[in-house]
This record gives sequence, structure tokens and C-alpha cells, in this order.
Amino acid sequence: MAARARGSVREIQPVDVGDAGLAAAEAGAFLAALRSAAAAAGPGAAGDAVWAAVAAAGVLRPEHPHALHQLVYYSVYAGWDRAARGPPPYWFPSPIDCKQTNLGRLMEENGPKLLGSSYKDPISSFNHFYRFSVENQEVYWSMVLKQLAVKFQQEPKAILSTSDRSNKGGTWLQGAVLNIAECCLLPCPSLKRTDDSTAIIWRDEGLDDHPVNRMSLKELRSQVITVANALDTMFQKGDRIAIDMPMTCDAVIIYLAIVLGGFVVVSIADSFAPQEIGTRMAVSKAKAIFTQDFIIRGGKKVPLYSRVVQGTSSKAVVIPATGGYLGVTLRNGDVSWKDFLSRAAGRSSIYSAAYQSADAITNILFSSGTTGEPKAIPWTQLAPIRCAADTWAHLDVQPQDIGCWPTNLGWVMGPIILYSCFLNGATLALYHGSPLGRDFCKFVQDAGVTVLGSVPSLVKSWKAGNYAKGLDWTKIRVLGTTGEASDIDDNLWLTSRTSYKPIVECCGGTELASSYIQGSLLQPQAFGAFSGASMSTGFVILDEQGTPYQLRRHGDIVQRTVGGYYIVQGRADDTMNLGGIKTSSVEIERVCNRADEGLLETAAVSIKPAGGGPEHLAILAVLKDRSAQYDVNLLKSKFQRAIQKNLNPLFKVSYVKIVPQFPRTASNKLLRRVLRDQLKQELSNHSKL
Repeated sequence: MAARARGSVREIQPVDVGDAGLAAAEAGAFLAALRSAAAAAGPGAAGDAVWAAVAAAGVLRPEHPHALHQLVYYSVYAGWDRAARGPPPYWFPSPIDCKQTNLGRLMEENGPKLLGSSYKDPISSFNHFYRFSVENQEVYWSMVLKQLAVKFQQEPKAILSTSDRSNKGGTWLQGAVLNIAECCLLPCPSLKRTDDSTAIIWRDEGLDDHPVNRMSLKELRSQVITVANALDTMFQKGDRIAIDMPMTCDAVIIYLAIVLGGFVVVSIADSFAPQEIGTRMAVSKAKAIFTQDFIIRGGKKVPLYSRVVQGTSSKAVVIPATGGYLGVTLRNGDVSWKDFLSRAAGRSSIYSAAYQSADAITNILFSSGTTGEPKAIPWTQLAPIRCAADTWAHLDVQPQDIGCWPTNLGWVMGPIILYSCFLNGATLALYHGSPLGRDFCKFVQDAGVTVLGSVPSLVKSWKAGNYAKGLDWTKIRVLGTTGEASDIDDNLWLTSRTSYKPIVECCGGTELASSYIQGSLLQPQAFGAFSGASMSTGFVILDEQGTPYQLRRHGDIVQRTVGGYYIVQGRADDTMNLGGIKTSSVEIERVCNRADEGLLETAAVSIKPAGGGPEHLAILAVLKDRSAQYDVNLLKSKFQRAIQKNLNPLFKVSYVKIVPQFPRTASNKLLRRVLRDQLKQELSNHSKL
């Protein structure tokens, strides 16, 4: 249970520490260390200085109860004026460590030459260098390309050519010829990557007490070549070939083989229903599809091949989810994984990659929006370079890192984490199973993950089950999150498990192959906030009249705060007008999520009365204990008090409902419009709110 915050950290008493779950024998020493750290910040120090001192002193440890972390954090910032100072920071870049980051090293080497006498150090000169990257794209990208494992068969004539006036964005890497999959598979001395380097670490669900498995770069390349050789016996260069299966080692091998051979990957998420699979196969004109017989997740066997068969008549190559034998009978024309691989027998183990121009299409993905209509989004060979450069600059992915981001090749984060690891010389960590529980969290520990990505709903699940308890996550040095708006307290839990490492918030799009707004390890970070635009990215915010601010809108409601942070308030269609005041669902949910300890998550939507008039606020809630009986009126009053105290006293909660779960897209985004439509129907049946 969360401990009640005090008015300042100096007001915390032994009884508070005990209520937060710390044993009485430890309370005295803890309080002494806490007060000593707070005093080091100086008399009358502001909350950020106090928190920086407490965090630097290591007073709070990962094994401490979350309630203790809550007590200290919320007490430190109890008097913080967000309106005047912006969101409170929880992580601060080190003047020493900043020079060991990718971007910091680049700035130290080139800053004095590029910025002149105005260059000071990576932290104080970061904003200046960011502006330089936007205004001098060719210079910036020529430097960054040298940091990645990108090998051109034919060097580009220009980084950015603007000679073709019909192409407003210019032509990137004009004249370049390469194969981006080959770049992932070759040794790279500058990144200290050899054939013996570990390319992939993985573990199968259910084998959580076994050592993790490892695949070297040489082994990965050999298996990719085998698949590419087999593909050559069945398809013509340029054919589009789908992948619809979990992101396993086999899926990664197939993905790289398709690109290496000059074919085009069609990415389909493994959660789709037959009709959705069929639609994407038809839109992309895919000739075949790689899939599994089943998906093993959470100890259950979920049929996958049967959905593919219902969705498309295209040839399927079917991989067994476990063992060497399929658990299904194949229809005529489909091929088992074993028989497919046998087609490569007798072919050379040396493979000639299909070299193409930088603008050649290698992957067709689909948008993960909430409109229901899939939009095909082609990725050229530029896209992997862009996403790898993004993670190089913002997530600071380096050689020897072990990167893990549970996702699927059907969603943009699948190809992004694949290329971000391989083009930066890092190891890709894959868990063959559900990422929701303790077993995945143990894999993070056992694999030695150093860069861990997630989506907020995953973090909420880990926190609700306290699945990191007793595990060592301190090897993690950077955390990433994307997909939906973050919950402040969930992120407090997440970073506390790693001894307060930075969480880099990322917001972008499939068509961007990257983010347009992110956190940076050269800037202080605040929970649920972005510290700035992505490197080399210029953008604008549009106000309600469509007038541009200096930020790109991208369909999101973005608030620029005091202190220079940006907070994404959700999609443009998730706003509401309450009593003449515009607000977002995310703002209300952030407040309501902390109104009661029994809550797992909330969703806020507005309902327009059938007869017209002002919008009414409705809040739906999912409980941690789905079987618990709860007084809805009591919950409604708690929501009302929380909103009045922390958001706006004029906002009135009109309706509260407890539901077992929320509808989500296949990429786990909350479908508030579905909730809104369901409530409208339900309330219209009752003829009143």
C-alpha cells in the first residue's frame, strides 16, 4: 500500500517509513541516510536539488518496497509548483558520464570545430548542437553514418541532394547502393564486432531455470544464408513475402534472409484475426507467408496457422512452435519449415547479397492506429538507418549492449529493435513467450539486458504483480517506453528497480521509422515527459486554429511545459470539453490511477447527451483483483476528490463503471472510442446518465 506523502522529505518520520514497509531495524539508518542526503542539497534547496542529492546518495535501493520510493519521491516534490516550474525531474545527466554517451563523445570530438567558442560541454551545449543537426543535416548525418555498421557497395554521391525540386524533402543518400541486411551480418571492426560476437540471446518460455541460449554472429549469418538460398528456389527477386509469427530467433532469421535476398518483407502482427491477415496479404500482394503452427504464450497454445489458412490462400511455410515437429496438418501446397530448409541443400554457403539503391523497398508495415483501416507503409533501406541512428543518439545503444524490447515484427518496434541492435553492434535479446509475467522479468536479469524497452501497459503488469521482486535489474543502464502515454507512478516503480536509470520516452510513427520527440541522456528527465525533439528533426505544434507552433503535431495532442518539456496528452480524438475547458483523457487518467490502491488502470471518456448540452465525464476502471466487490459510488467520490485536488475543481465526474478489461488494438493501444460508443449505447438504453 502506498505511504502517505509528507509536506517535505524533512518531515518524514519513523512511523512513515514503517508504514511504507521498511523493517523497524532498518528504519533508523534509512532515515539518517535520507536526512543526510537531503541536507547535502543545502538549506532551502528546491525539490529537484534535494531529489538529485537523494538519488546520487543511493539511499533508495531496488529491493526497498515501492511504497517507500513513493513516500520519498512524493514528499520531496510535495511543494513543487508544476505550473511555474514544469514537471519535476527524477534523473540528471552526469558531467562525467555524459562524455561517454554516443552523442557526448561525438560532441566532444566535433563540438569545438562545429560550434566554435560557444561549445562548452555535452550538457550545456546540447540544445545548440541539436539546432546545428537540424540546420546542417548533411554534416550531422555524415558523422552519424560513420558510427553505424552501414557498409555501402557504392558510396552516396551526396548525403542530402536537393537538386530535384519536385522532391520537397530532398533525396537522401543519393546514388548509394547497399544491402541493409548484409550490414547487420558482417563483422565490423569499428564496433568491435567479430564473427564470435553474440548476436542473439534468447530463452523459450517454460525453461526459465535453464541458462539463456546464445547465437554468434557467424551462426546467425550462416542460418540467414540457408534461408535466403531456400527462398531463391521458390521466389523471384522483389517478391513480397509475409511474416506472421512471434518475434523469435527464427522470425529474425527469416526477416534478414528476405531482405538479404532482395525480396520484400510484409510484416503482419501475430495477434490478428483471419480477416485482418487476409486484408494485409491482399493489400501488399504478398506471394507467401511464414508462420507458426501455434503461439506459446503464458503456458497456453494459441492457434496461429489455422488463422492464416482462414485468412489467405497464399502458400504458407509453417514453423513448429516447439520441438522439431508440427502440431497441425498442412493444407495442400503449404510447406513445413524442415522441408523448406531442405531446399537449400547443396547450395553455396557463400551468398551474394542483392544490392539495391538506398530508396529500394525492403519492408511493408501497417499502421497501428485506431481507425480500423490498415494503411500500408513501405520502408526503404533508409528506414533502418534512421531508426538505428535514433537509438544511437537517444537510447545510447552501444557495442556490447544487450537490447530487449518485447514486441512483434508486425509492429514498428520489431524492425526498429532488430536494426537498432545489429547496426549499433549490440546483442538482441528475445524471449519466446509472454512478456507480462515473472518469467520474462527473470529473463531480463539472466540475459544481462542493459537497454530495456517496453510499453506502459507492460510496466503496469510488472508493477501490479511485483514481478521484479528479488531480481537484479541493475545492469540495465537505459530504459525506453513508447506506444501510449506513460503513468508517472508506474515509471517511478520501473526506474526504482534499476537504481534510478533514465527512461527515454519515445513518440513517433511507423512511417517515420523513428520518433519525432524523445528524451535524451544529455538532459534531465521527468516522468511521462519528453525533453525535446529527436536529433535533426524539425517540427511544429498546431494550435486549435491550425496555426503552427515550433513543433510537429503528428496527430497527437502535445503540451509544451515550463522547463522545456513536452507531454503527449494522447491522440487528437481523445480530447474532451468539460465545462468549456479542453482537457485530455490522459490527464484525467493520470490523476485517477492514483485515487485508490485497488486500481489497475482507468479510462476517461466524455459522453455527449443525446439531447445536446455539455459533455459529461465518464470514468471506467479495471481493478487489480478482478473478483473484488467495490462500491462504485465510493470510487466515484475518490475520483472526484482526486480530480478537484490535482486537476481542476470544475470537472465533475458523472458516471463510473468497473469493467474486467479495456478494449485495445492488436498493438495494445487503448480504444477509448470503443468505450465511448459502448457507453453511449448503454446510457441511451437507460435514457440518462
